[in-house]
Amino acid sequence: MCRPRKVPRSTPRCPGFRQLSATRRSPPVPVDAMSSSTLTSDGAAWLASAGTYPRSTLAFWEERPDAPVVLPCGSAFDIVSVPAIFGRRMLDRLWDEGPGSGPVAVFRGRMLLFAAPGTAQRLPSLLEWEEWGATGPGSPSRTAAIPPLLCHGTGDAVTVPAPTGAPASDARWLVAPDTRQPWLPGPEILLWAALRAARSAVRISIFPPPDLDANVYDVSRRR
Repeated sequence: MCRPRKVPRSTPRCPGFRQLSATRRSPPVPVDAMSSSTLTSDGAAWLASAGTYPRSTLAFWEERPDAPVVLPCGSAFDIVSVPAIFGRRMLDRLWDEGPGSGPVAVFRGRMLLFAAPGTAQRLPSLLEWEEWGATGPGSPSRTAAIPPLLCHGTGDAVTVPAPTGAPASDARWLVAPDTRQPWLPGPEILLWAALRAARSAVRISIFPPPDLDANVYDVSRRR
């Protein structure tokens, strides 16, 4: 388990999205009070840009900051949905050994990994290539320990957590978007993370499963 990390403050917190129309700067927030699960006004603007009417989405969140919304995939982002435990292993690999992750949410027991547009179309093909092209006769598949990954792209839509969603709610942020142009992993990076996570999944452990919300990821390390 990686150590909790502090995230430097880059954009103001946006608890109720009243800041979107504010003209004065909010008072500084201590670094210790920030975490990677804090959705900012810039992050909200990026999410809203995925929809047909971004201003309507932001106005809705301003009135109801505790309400999730459904946004289309394929333009601003794709989504790769994985079981929560396996998703945690993928995140650990991405942050401990890789370039970090894009935004990450949890919804009804599954982890939603925000990915670059086009990932939903390419990732299944890459997984199939790994399964049939990277093993020899009689060799176990490298993807055998990877659970089904649900890829959502053009034509699909997903539920996005509320800006101020409670930690115990069905939809919440683990790594919230904090800029108007967040870095998003592509299919090759997510394939690498899935293979690494599958390798670690076959190890037998005598310890109980870790707390899914225990780690805090340093978003300043994204490449």
